[in-house]
Amino acid sequence: MASPSTGFSSVKLPAALVQQAREAAQPLRRPVAGQVEYRAMPGRIVEHSGLTAQEAQAAIEGYEAAAKEVRQKAPDSLEAIKMRVLAASTNGVLQANIRAVVEGNCQQAAAQRAVA
Repeated sequence: MASPSTGFSSVKLPAALVQQAREAAQPLRRPVAGQVEYRAMPGRIVEHSGLTAQEAQAAIEGYEAAAKEVRQKAPDSLEAIKMRVLAASTNGVLQANIRAVVEGNCQQAAAQRAVA
């Protein structure tokens, strides 16, 4: 039930999910609700980008594997950062979706400038 003055709603979540959020939130001094919201953010990004959950998972795994490999070779170099980004998008889907989002944002900004 939503409270009109606070903008919050109550929902039922599995106890295991709440416990995981509580454990992750504690060292960060984040409230459990804030941790649940933080963890929901990648889902919103995936939905907005048009990627499937499997594509997003593969991109994340590819990024993490490349990042680990690069950190072992050259931890803080510009080349290391470039390698991680390239490894995160081996099939081009991630790049295409990012490009589309950026182009959409540029169009919105141009439209707002034209109105102003």
